[in-house]
Amino acid sequence: MANSAQARKRARQNTKRRQHTASQRSMVRTYLKRVDAAIASKDYAAATEAYNKAVPVIDRMADKGIIHKNKAARRKSRLNKAIKGLQA
Repeated sequence: MANSAQARKRARQNTKRRQHTASQRSMVRTYLKRVDAAIASKDYAAATEAYNKAVPVIDRMADKGIIHKNKAARRKSRLNKAIKGLQA
């Protein structure tokens, strides 16, 4: 357990930051699930709309370091590929 005032404060800050990061990571997952659900239903218009809403959120979380930038790029690429497959 934290014994100094500085260590107690750091513990408080870490708890707060961990909750905030978890909330943001959950938000990204929700947006991704919406796109996946639209793709699963084979609805091109809904999938495109959900994807267009998800991209800025994914990019913002990658910029903040919530998810790695390569992971963000990979997820966007795979989603976009799946959506293009619906159109064909």
